[in-house]
Amino acid sequence: MVLAQPRGFCAGVVRAIDIVERALTLYGQPVYVRHEIVHNRHVVDNLKAKGALFVEELDEVPDGAVTVFSAHGVSRTIETEARLRGLPVLDATCPLVAKVHNQANRYVARGRGLILIGHAGHPEVEGTMGQVDAPVALVSTTEDVAALDFPTDAPLAYVTQTTLSVDDTRAVIAALKAQFTDITGPETTDICYATQNRQTAVRELCKVVDVLLVVGAKNSSNSNRLCEIGTEEGLPSYLIADGGELDPAWVAGVQTVGLTAGASAPEELILSVIEVLRLTNAVEVTQMNGIREDIEFRLPAELRTPAEARAEQVPA
Repeated sequence: MVLAQPRGFCAGVVRAIDIVERALTLYGQPVYVRHEIVHNRHVVDNLKAKGALFVEELDEVPDGAVTVFSAHGVSRTIETEARLRGLPVLDATCPLVAKVHNQANRYVARGRGLILIGHAGHPEVEGTMGQVDAPVALVSTTEDVAALDFPTDAPLAYVTQTTLSVDDTRAVIAALKAQFTDITGPETTDICYATQNRQTAVRELCKVVDVLLVVGAKNSSNSNRLCEIGTEEGLPSYLIADGGELDPAWVAGVQTVGLTAGASAPEELILSVIEVLRLTNAVEVTQMNGIREDIEFRLPAELRTPAEARAEQVPA
């Protein structure tokens, strides 16, 4: 078995989970979380066991209750509703998602029509569209681009969902630039570092394995992209939540199994897959060389320890 490097948790996910856990320690139970904090059932269940209550809408949150917004971000409508109710809010929006929100609003402020490359219904997409005080055209494919109803010379801009396939997004951007003469936006830099690193690692992994296992949730965009890459590379590829979903038939007679995980999947789930394989196979585990991620995102000021606060005041 060969493990991809990097794999699993990214800095945005670590920050979001830390926010909920520290809020529980500081304020006590319960802490309300709007939407799944990240797209992983095991993470959500673990936080539930510690006293977090997950809701879909703010009207499910009692007055005065500590409320956490998920890593995917929320619309301005949700922010306003929370403020009008006086809810104490901790915003766990990934800083890279917040960066997309800021980019989008800068483009609109300059008078450009805005196009968002992303998947309809995804919480991040809904949050981004709800952060912009202007119409937003959503596209997912080059066919969607062809159907856009803008003049070819209209001043336009685009931003992207952070968890997309880099290759697919590159193709959509190329189609936008071919169709419109006055369009601007980032290349694929809105695809977050963790998504890009994991996709690159999987492509390298696929060169040396016979089957690919991806640990992640079915509703995790970045996990689905990793599995799709394996399929594109011609490998049997399977997305599983944990070792309990592994079908032994998938690896029967296979020489080398590749294993990775989406950005919201904890390492313990990866280990669970290895343990299941070891029940029926002699498994030797190696890890590919790859990028070592050391990025950390700051917690909200009210959750930082005195030592953390002092460290941030020390000049670099």
